[in-house]
Amino acid sequence: MEALATGSSMQAPGTEKRLWMYETMVTIRQFEEKVYFLFLQGEMPSTLHLYIGQEAVATGVCAHLRTTDYITSTHRPHGHAIAKGVPVENMMAELFGRIDGCCRGKSGSMHVGDMTKGAIPAIAIVGGGIPIATGVGLSAKMRKTDQVAVCFFGDGATSEGDFHEALNMAAIWDLPVIYVCENNLYGASTPVSQITKCKDLVERVAGYCMAAEMVEGNDVLAVYAAAGRAIERARRGGGPTFLECKTYRTCGHSRGDPQNYRSKEEVAQWQARDPILLLRQRLLSEGVVSETQLQAVEEAVTQRIEKAVEFARKSPFPALSELTEHVYYEER
Repeated sequence: MEALATGSSMQAPGTEKRLWMYETMVTIRQFEEKVYFLFLQGEMPSTLHLYIGQEAVATGVCAHLRTTDYITSTHRPHGHAIAKGVPVENMMAELFGRIDGCCRGKSGSMHVGDMTKGAIPAIAIVGGGIPIATGVGLSAKMRKTDQVAVCFFGDGATSEGDFHEALNMAAIWDLPVIYVCENNLYGASTPVSQITKCKDLVERVAGYCMAAEMVEGNDVLAVYAAAGRAIERARRGGGPTFLECKTYRTCGHSRGDPQNYRSKEEVAQWQARDPILLLRQRLLSEGVVSETQLQAVEEAVTQRIEKAVEFARKSPFPALSELTEHVYYEER
């Protein structure tokens, strides 16, 4: 396993970028809290897998990406899509099953995305996005562009065959792919310690001789720095990178999770390391922004989320003819 250099020519994020990170994480959090409320009220169909507690990973990584770069996501995709630039209005309409949704009301929660933003519609199959991101990286290399592909997946995906086959292929061909493992310590309700002898999942890629790094996943600036090194490396032809981001979902796995597999004390310990709280405290302690400025950001986000709900409610349902649209590719 090749370690990433800790130094980089990349500058630390300035105030504008840090405020973007704060706003993005707050947007993800408020979006998730709102859709959960709507779901419990019976207004939103289908099911939900929320990203609460993991906002720093998507935000820190996507802060470096261009619209022309691509991401693949999981059954827990809302945070990735928002960080990649998919508008919350279209995200909300999608979860309501409306025509103005980012996938025209056809995807629901687990398959949101927007190709115009570089967000490949999410894949709910565990590890399913890993070979697709690898293929995207191969395409970029063959076309000689400086695009990168980022693949988000959970700790459970590192036990899938797709994971090992794709990483081996990416390493052999030096593909511009960043594999971001969001290790939230549980695969649904199964602790990571029960699926591998490795203390850290970063050890699992040692056999592929690719750059790898373990990151404090609740510290958005740490994620930003590590992702910056990996993306910079990929753009200059240095090949793939595996990032293990240690994080924690402070919500249940899905809508009906009783969470009896972990203690209240454990959850409380991680809530004290909430990624939004950590960045907020740092911004205030460094004197970068004022409390008033941060409150203004939070209030603006709240208003946007409420407007997104109204946008979704007013959007019509898809027509019956939509059933046969976008099923097959048509030459134009």
